[in-house]
Amino acid sequence: MTDANDSDAGTNDATPPENDGQRFDRLPATAAERVVPGRPTREEVVGWWEQRYGVPPETWEGHTFWEKGNGKLWAFAADVVSPIAVEGLGLRILRTRQEHWKPSTNAVQRFATEATKNVVVLDGDEATRFAKGEDQELPRWDGDWGYVVAAHEIAGAVEPIGVGLYLHGELRSTVPKGRREDLS
Repeated sequence: MTDANDSDAGTNDATPPENDGQRFDRLPATAAERVVPGRPTREEVVGWWEQRYGVPPETWEGHTFWEKGNGKLWAFAADVVSPIAVEGLGLRILRTRQEHWKPSTNAVQRFATEATKNVVVLDGDEATRFAKGEDQELPRWDGDWGYVVAAHEIAGAVEPIGVGLYLHGELRSTVPKGRREDLS
């Protein structure tokens, strides 16, 4: 979804457009429409969620994607003119423009319920430790290293708790300090 006001729609001056930390700019649909260097595209974001976590592309139907600042991506379940100078727009879903893209806790809890890849299902004690923000040895995981969906089975369904970082047999909790819970 692009429109004539989209900051990635191009300009006539010699300097290429760049990120502005004071406004939201809609992501271009494809690389062919990219004007701001390094800005991810809608196609890349949807593809990343599918490739990394198995989240079906249909999950994102009805959402527009926005960047504010350098690599902070947001999903909005509607559309507005771009660029737009507001403090918040939808839900922050992803941090890009670094070596490894990192999903937000909110995004994993909201959009990774259908994830089929890189989901670490934790037992009760492990889930409790993860929610408290504790790192833990987890040598049984034989999936990819990197950012994973930490989940727990509740009432017969696997529900995402948040984002973990799995490296060298250890699951590191990335639950933000203000969101940590003592479930014991």
